[in-house]
Amino acid sequence: MNARTLLGALALIILALLVWELRWVLLVLFGAVVLAVALDVPISALRRLLPLNRPAALMLVLIGLMLLGLGLFTLLLPEVIQQVEQLFALLPTLTRRLAELTDRVPWLPDLEHQLIQSNTLEKLQPLGGQLLGVAGGAANTTIQLLLMALLAVLMALDPRSHTRLLVAITPAFYRPRMRQLLQECREALGGWLAGMTLSAVVVFLTTWAGLALLGVPLALLSGLICGLLTFVPTIGPTAATLVPLSVALLVSPAKVLQVLVLRLVLQNGEAFLLTPMLLNRAVNLLPTVALMSQLCLGALLGLPGVLLALPLVVVLQVFCEVVLVQDIMDHWDRQGEL
Repeated sequence: MNARTLLGALALIILALLVWELRWVLLVLFGAVVLAVALDVPISALRRLLPLNRPAALMLVLIGLMLLGLGLFTLLLPEVIQQVEQLFALLPTLTRRLAELTDRVPWLPDLEHQLIQSNTLEKLQPLGGQLLGVAGGAANTTIQLLLMALLAVLMALDPRSHTRLLVAITPAFYRPRMRQLLQECREALGGWLAGMTLSAVVVFLTTWAGLALLGVPLALLSGLICGLLTFVPTIGPTAATLVPLSVALLVSPAKVLQVLVLRLVLQNGEAFLLTPMLLNRAVNLLPTVALMSQLCLGALLGLPGVLLALPLVVVLQVFCEVVLVQDIMDHWDRQGEL
């Protein structure tokens, strides 16, 4: 092994360690890029319709988003708060109903007794320390979200300068290709965001309407949770189904079955009909790739990693198709033919 190879390997190790130490900074940066692309989609559409420069279009989009949020806040928030209060009021009843069901399973009481006999509870941190940890985590998350939003607005205000910066640090022979690659990443990510947003809105409205027609309590809250968790494919819809199922359990076992059928129909319709139709051919992610990316980033970075796993895979897929397949593998095939 010569000195150049040794120095290259050492540089890669140092770079990997640096990336790991800065993983939260990079996570905030990538989240800002996703938000900037989300802002750029309506900005570009607005500029095609009206003779506006980018700062004016960005201002109109931000004002429109604030007005939309204020309208939804005014219309839905009182009902959501009321249903959250109802959910907390129903928790004791739900706990008793679940206890009645678990008493019918022979091995569950024995499992509970074994857990109580063990010293697991004694190994837990004091409640005060846990509350301080939760408060500190919430404050840290709030700061990260604010930084992410600020960076996203700055990127959306002048995307060309940021693109030129990335192109400038690329070798001269690859700069035209890098411009094309960044444009394809932007189109793929923008198409994914637009498709998933429309899909989430449809899931929210159909779930809300379906649960209301079935007479299930807390229909609005359940529909809102199902719509938001649509952005976490594979894991999110399954987890969201637990909320309406738990509420339906308070009504009757027959209602649980009805809610389960409704969610299965809506979830499969969204996964196999609506989302592929909205995304069209812009993004074609295998379910196994999506699930593994969520599991890996969730294990490394927690909930933020799960939320940003799919946008990251969309970008990495474009990089792999352009750089790895077209520029490297296809180039090797052409050299082999020669």
